[in-house]
Amino acid sequence: MCGRFSLATSKEKLQQQLPFVETSETLRVSYNIAPTQHAYVVTNDQPQRLQYLTWGLVPHWSNDGKNNGRLINARREGIEVKPSFRIPIRQRRCLVPADSFYEWKKEGRRKIPYRIFAKDGSLLLFAGVWDIWYKGDYGLKTFSIITTPPNYEMSGIHSRMPVILHTKEQQKAWLEEQDLFEILALLQTPPDGLLDMHRVSELVNSTGNDSPELHYEVPEPPTLFD
Repeated sequence: MCGRFSLATSKEKLQQQLPFVETSETLRVSYNIAPTQHAYVVTNDQPQRLQYLTWGLVPHWSNDGKNNGRLINARREGIEVKPSFRIPIRQRRCLVPADSFYEWKKEGRRKIPYRIFAKDGSLLLFAGVWDIWYKGDYGLKTFSIITTPPNYEMSGIHSRMPVILHTKEQQKAWLEEQDLFEILALLQTPPDGLLDMHRVSELVNSTGNDSPELHYEVPEPPTLFD
């Protein structure tokens, strides 16, 4: 799954990777974006705008519009038939920019956090879907990040990872009108060698912590043979 990510970047770097998107002079920075919080996305209906949506999809057919954080991720397998995602995958897709995401590796009873990022230093662009729930004239826009089985780097950490659209062609196609078969074909496990990672402080475990320190590498403990 993808349960936490970060975006602490500059306007210039974001525009370099998404030149068609208008970006405000200042970007909100977060080192620890958690479910039900807001994050930047680029939607297919307004690809020229950077929007600030709530993470955790609330389907348009929801009775109460409550975001309980259960739909932060959408598995790519069968996404086209799932009640919450069957319309969004066809009509409401988005790119979710991040400079990294976090995942926890199980070691006995402990879960050790790792920060995962692009090896070349570029931003990651996750494949996502969005929806809008209305109460009268009020519209609540929310999104989910699509996940896939892991590539080589991630396989030792977790059994799932975000779908990363790593080429400009993939990113462009994701936001355009496409046949469903072509859309689903974009949902692939990222290639091996794309990512790097390091262990980080367990401060990231708390959603109340949000500082550059969360990105810092924490040395792995020595083994018996070190």
